[in-house]
Amino acid sequence: MTVTVPGTESTDTSGAAGAAGAAEALRPHAEDAFAAELSALAAADDRPRPARWRLSPWAVATYLLGGTLPDGTVITPKYVGPRRIVEVAVTTLATDRALLLLGVPGTAKTWVSEHLAAAVSGDSTLLVQGTAGTPEEAIRYGWNYARLLAHGPSRDALVPSPVMRAMADGMTARVEELTRVPADVQDTLITILSEKTLPIPELGAEVQAVRGFNLIATANDRDRGVNELSSALRRRFNTVILPLPATPEDEVDIVSRRVAQIGRSLELPELPEGVEEIRRVVTVFRELRDGVTGDGRTKLKSPSGTLSTAEAISVVTGGLALAAHFGDGVLRSGDVAAGILGAVVRDPAADRVIWQEYLETVVREREGWKDFYRACREVTA
Repeated sequence: MTVTVPGTESTDTSGAAGAAGAAEALRPHAEDAFAAELSALAAADDRPRPARWRLSPWAVATYLLGGTLPDGTVITPKYVGPRRIVEVAVTTLATDRALLLLGVPGTAKTWVSEHLAAAVSGDSTLLVQGTAGTPEEAIRYGWNYARLLAHGPSRDALVPSPVMRAMADGMTARVEELTRVPADVQDTLITILSEKTLPIPELGAEVQAVRGFNLIATANDRDRGVNELSSALRRRFNTVILPLPATPEDEVDIVSRRVAQIGRSLELPELPEGVEEIRRVVTVFRELRDGVTGDGRTKLKSPSGTLSTAEAISVVTGGLALAAHFGDGVLRSGDVAAGILGAVVRDPAADRVIWQEYLETVVREREGWKDFYRACREVTA
């Protein structure tokens, strides 16, 4: 018996109320924030589309990587990195294998998964957030206990998970931080991914995935040994590793774009002269992360934190807010110094020594960085 999943009917939020809600959202979903680009791509897209996909694989890749359409519409890049990585990820979703995005913290795994789901299904909200306390019901289904006690197990008492809803509607589901989920809960995905079926023993029924269903999971490769995936589950995924930005220029570009987007949503001023400070933040993070200065001449000790691109974005956004509310709106060294200190010094003892050594041996001697050195020394003292 195949059961119809309650609550999976699509809801049209494209009216005035939906548009107003998206405009007021602090962080709109990808399909709302970039609705115009997705619409333009759909109109220009004449390539074959897999079942229930909103765009063709080519158009999905263009949406993530950016480009210019024949009518002149500019598609902004959502991911700056090797094109082949995006092509492999998109192609995986067009097959019957699930996609696992793997990488160190801050490599845009969640960002990429959200935009993939938005471009493929037009809905990035079918999300399970993985934590140490994620229950099995979050991936399979739960129950409305008032109805369950009143009438017993029934279709109306069933509360579908985001994964179940995606299976029933042929959509893309997302599971964030899969390796943080307890191992026995992780393994509930095995039947879903291999048999494309979710049994409901209480009803003597099942939900069968319809064409278009797939799943994107993300995992932090620093979580190895926490809740590693079983070999049976790992085989159900095609793993794509998202690297850190290859060059300083790429990382500066990523940070600048994301800070500009966040700044607009927070109604912060534009960055008229902020690129130089962004470049300094990126340089500091890359050098400490790599354990060597950019010119390769000086070996450095690396602190305990990840110093990821995401953290650089957070530092610059915080600095921009300081400049806007307590300065003249121009991003300067003093606005980012405290944020850098907080990102670098996670272990108050060991990391502080590493940071002070870096300031005295590298930053102090670097030409044009005197103001940055003074600002960092002031907050470090």
